Amino acid sequence: MNDIYSDKDYIFSLLKEKGWLSGKDLKYLEEKHHIAFRKGIDLIQWIDSLRLKRADKPERFITEADILELLCRKKGWRFKRLDPLNLDMEVVTRTLPSSFAKTRLVLPLEWHGNVLEVASYYPEQEDIKEDIQRVCKTSVSFIISPKSDIERVIREFFDFRSSIAAAQDFLTAPEVDISNLEQYVKLSGKDVQANDKHINKAVDHLFQYALNERASDIHIEPKRKESVVRFRIDGVLHTIYRLPRIVHEALCTRIKALSRLDIAEKRRPQDGRIKLSWKGEDAEVRVSTIPVAFGEKVVLRLQSAQILMSDLDSLGFSKRDFQVYRQFLQNTNGMILMTGPTGSGKSTTLYSTLRYLSSPEVNIVTIEDPIEMVYEDFNQIAVQPQIEVTFSTILRNILRQDPDIVMIGEIRDAETARYAVQASLTGHLVFSTLHTNDAAGAVTRLLDLGLEPYLIASTLLGVVAQRLVRTICPECKRQTWISSKELEAFGCKLKQEKAKVYHGGGCNTCRKTGYYGRIGIYEVLSVSSSIKEMIHQGRSESDIKRMALKEGMKTLKFDACTKMLQGTTTMEEILRVTY
Repeated sequence: MNDIYSDKDYIFSLLKEKGWLSGKDLKYLEEKHHIAFRKGIDLIQWIDSLRLKRADKPERFITEADILELLCRKKGWRFKRLDPLNLDMEVVTRTLPSSFAKTRLVLPLEWHGNVLEVASYYPEQEDIKEDIQRVCKTSVSFIISPKSDIERVIREFFDFRSSIAAAQDFLTAPEVDISNLEQYVKLSGKDVQANDKHINKAVDHLFQYALNERASDIHIEPKRKESVVRFRIDGVLHTIYRLPRIVHEALCTRIKALSRLDIAEKRRPQDGRIKLSWKGEDAEVRVSTIPVAFGEKVVLRLQSAQILMSDLDSLGFSKRDFQVYRQFLQNTNGMILMTGPTGSGKSTTLYSTLRYLSSPEVNIVTIEDPIEMVYEDFNQIAVQPQIEVTFSTILRNILRQDPDIVMIGEIRDAETARYAVQASLTGHLVFSTLHTNDAAGAVTRLLDLGLEPYLIASTLLGVVAQRLVRTICPECKRQTWISSKELEAFGCKLKQEKAKVYHGGGCNTCRKTGYYGRIGIYEVLSVSSSIKEMIHQGRSESDIKRMALKEGMKTLKFDACTKMLQGTTTMEEILRVTY
């Protein structure tokens, strides 16, 4: 342990100088610092474990990384946070033995010409530096990184690499018949055999890593000489691993076995699902396989109840839109539609709404393709086209189930649309989705499906169009300005010449993107008596939109612009999503 990490006078004075410590916290640290020595840890790790709030920014805690970065600035050492998504697994895991990395808390990061950059928790370790230079036969440049970052990368990279390497050695053995082995795993239903544990461990790691990184999708893609694993995080794909091609089929087979798919069928697309237990909660994984040029590609859509079952007031509705939407929900019959492209958050809005309406007095029936999240309070029906169980065939019989609320995953054809209208006419509240660009476009889409205008006018309560925009990372949020002329394009008018807005500078929390998480932007159209009359008259989509705007509807662009002025998102993100 380096003495400086246990120098209480120096570390406490640094924190006090920065204004991070209140007088009360400083007194507490002075009185209790001996606890760190008794536990055999340095002061930085001890202070991090206390979760003390910063006196200058009470919404943040004093963390190991903050203290270490401050110390490095004072000492002139280079400091770097480690983002696993930006590290090269080959360099990290193949340069030094895992036992050496774990024992000495060092991590090879990248080559700069003939110089190896190594992350270390302890500064000025000349003996370790000499050992690495002797083993690698190269010059070494040290940087300082948080202990938690180094331990996390060692745990995730070395364990995963060892599983893949062991699986690769096993799979390349000539006596092994992969298809027979994996078929046996599927049929046995017993604990996995010793020979299979490496692939099982690798798949478990992928799930845990993806959920920890807030990934919504995992892509496992076969290439000519390798297999590429990518995560979609906040709507953007990141390449995570490049694996030996030989393990691709075994990984896919394991996932197909878990999701009860036919592991012998590789020529046709298949869909399945897996239920995971993660941090005390259930997570649903939708599995899709499809044949591509170099084998089977697998895409896994991750859904956690924490995201899919959000509180309505946390989805991003403005005050006006939330009030109008709640008025829709007070009706006992009629049809409410969600519109937007794939991945715009429609399922989250629907599930959150159904949970809001759920009670022992209400019978909620959903028809989905596939079921996004199994939830006991709903009666969920999965569409199965192979046995002619479709949206329309289920809707023919749904009223015999005595529902109060019906949710239809998607209105795709005229028959489904007609049955949905019939259900709403007979005293049921119906929710469904459509693929249109804006709220007014839903009326045109229903007309195109062959519904009579009077049926649409009689049943449609409202339409919600939505998108998802990335939110600015709170850790690296920076202030900037925007002119009133730039805002006019969004329908926003300012009295002043410019307005204060924000952007993300890029940090390790957001992986240098400037964004962390997503929020919905909405366009809520209420079908008022005047709009009903316009639908009866067969008026155009643009006429209906003009009337809705006159009655107070705010467009997607306007809602996005409002969130930008509130410091939630950026101009670049609005342009990406709404144009």
